[in-house]
Amino acid sequence: MPIGMRIGIDLGGSKIEGVMLAADGRVRARRRVATPRGDYDATLAAVAAVVAALEAETGVGAPVGVGIPGALSRASGLVKNANSTWLIGRPLVEDLAATLGRPVRLANDANCFALSEAADGAGAGADPVFGVILGTGVGGGIVVGGRLVVGANAIAGEWGHDPLPWPEDDERPGPHCYCGRRGCVETFLSGPALARAYAEADGEACEPAAIVARAAAGEATAEAVLGRYERRLARALAMVINLLDPAVIVLGGGLSNIARFYRRVPGLWSAFVFSDRVETRLVRARHGDASGVRGAAWLWPETGD
Repeated sequence: MPIGMRIGIDLGGSKIEGVMLAADGRVRARRRVATPRGDYDATLAAVAAVVAALEAETGVGAPVGVGIPGALSRASGLVKNANSTWLIGRPLVEDLAATLGRPVRLANDANCFALSEAADGAGAGADPVFGVILGTGVGGGIVVGGRLVVGANAIAGEWGHDPLPWPEDDERPGPHCYCGRRGCVETFLSGPALARAYAEADGEACEPAAIVARAAAGEATAEAVLGRYERRLARALAMVINLLDPAVIVLGGGLSNIARFYRRVPGLWSAFVFSDRVETRLVRARHGDASGVRGAAWLWPETGD
């Protein structure tokens, strides 16, 4: 059955955002409310209120997709790995479906980002697409043939918890990661990791945007720190290219705004990719912070299958 309008919900730790998308991707309505932190029942009610407001404004009922900073366990169907801890261990899909009176589809927020950018963003028309989040954490999502790849364990695309490949001597064993291991990609490539690298080199706290500004102004320490970050990012993405061979890698998250990455990183990853030429393109997300909520809506494909 063809689907026209779709509702996407980005259920974050601090805000719940909803959009009503038309079949051509145009936003017909948008709502945002604060997340009732720590209160599961109030969270369900808040999502329902956002959906009701979107439908009241447009006069149309629609299927609902939800993105969360976590995943559904394949074993239990319950939420796992969510930084919105009051969702953990809850049957969120079933409870939202009961609250809204219709089926609900749910995915990790990084997967929603990748799906959005593959559907009508910077990766539109490319296949496969790997979507990357470089922010407070490091995540990713895979879209093949226009379909999100979730995986047998619901962890497809979680490259942030692979070890940094081809480590240099002073990168072993690597920083501790909250997952319990050391040397994960996330511990080297997150926003806090970039800030930490500068503080270790200079002794001064400095946020990523300021590091970029200092490098542009000619500061040697900032340039060295960014250069090393780019080499690490190139190695980590080369590992993804060797495994997935994506046509496009789309960057999102706060660090995706660093323009020099798109010039420099592709020139560095060729040394680690198992090919005589690398056709993969590295691009910035088209929809920016809106990709998550848009991707949640695109969890319902055109036919509703």
